[in-house]
Amino acid sequence: MSRQSTSRELLLLRHGKSDWSQPVADQQRPLKKRGKLGAQRMGAWLAQQALVPQMVLASPALRARATAEKCLKAMGATTDELEVAPALYHGTPETLVACIAGAPDSIRRLMLVGHNPDLEELLDYLLPEPPALAGDGKLLPTASLVRLAIDGAWSQLGPGNARLLEIRRARELPKHFPFPFPDGPERRERPAYYYVQSAVVPYRMRQGRLEVLVIGSSSNRHWSLPKGIAEPGLSLQASAHKEALEEAGIEGDTDAPALGHYHYRKWGAPCEVTVFSMRVTRELADEAREEPHRARQWMSAEQAAECLRQPRLGAMVHELSYRLEAASAEAPPAKRPSS
Repeated sequence: MSRQSTSRELLLLRHGKSDWSQPVADQQRPLKKRGKLGAQRMGAWLAQQALVPQMVLASPALRARATAEKCLKAMGATTDELEVAPALYHGTPETLVACIAGAPDSIRRLMLVGHNPDLEELLDYLLPEPPALAGDGKLLPTASLVRLAIDGAWSQLGPGNARLLEIRRARELPKHFPFPFPDGPERRERPAYYYVQSAVVPYRMRQGRLEVLVIGSSSNRHWSLPKGIAEPGLSLQASAHKEALEEAGIEGDTDAPALGHYHYRKWGAPCEVTVFSMRVTRELADEAREEPHRARQWMSAEQAAECLRQPRLGAMVHELSYRLEAASAEAPPAKRPSS
């Protein structure tokens, strides 16, 4: 069998720059903004080079999982390909190789997201000769990627039988991202999917009157509605449902068609937001919410439309009122119970 038909590719990605300012346990240490952007730049580069992995294994540490998630999304993939592998949290080279050996034969490109010195020790284990250090004396600073060629099955991986293809550092990559994805002519501050968003107008009927649930902004300085980025792999409606649960702690049914669209500027470019109405069917208690720091309050439709900062949102609240009134007028009268 030829080398080309048996060759596989192993990607080793060190997590992005972590934030040491918070007094948390090591596994809960988050990424800094620089670390998030580094992971996203690497993901965009992998997509442009047609090097998207079929399977991703990440350490359970928050900084490694977040790196893997942001890298995947920036390459246009979903997090469905991501698996958390406890062995990648400060494991020995033998432990990491055993983890790799469990990958199915159908996987031709596998990515590990982990830590140092683990990844550098794995390189020493897999390569016949140690790779040369860069001019700064470092091999794998944060958000660095190693590409290795592996001949044979994953289960046959052993000392010295990998070939180094390249080492790529996130800080060497372009700072801005192509728009549209993956190779559009415009360059923006964030990955292309950041600029496509969705939101909901959560509502309920109380004693025959329409009420709208508003939530505090991230800083609680003004009232807003649940809104967020439409993630790769999710529809606009599904993304809106996800944001409603995360930001407001609510679940419900969205109505079609969308109430409308509006634009606002963020990250140096216009973001387009598609807004749906959501009839709330479940409201989590504050202690069960993912973002309990956000205030939330039910208001009359008139109050909600007036207090929302974005004028288009106020107009959509009124549009919701018109739709519900029209639907109520068209509904057949309820049947009287037979005597």
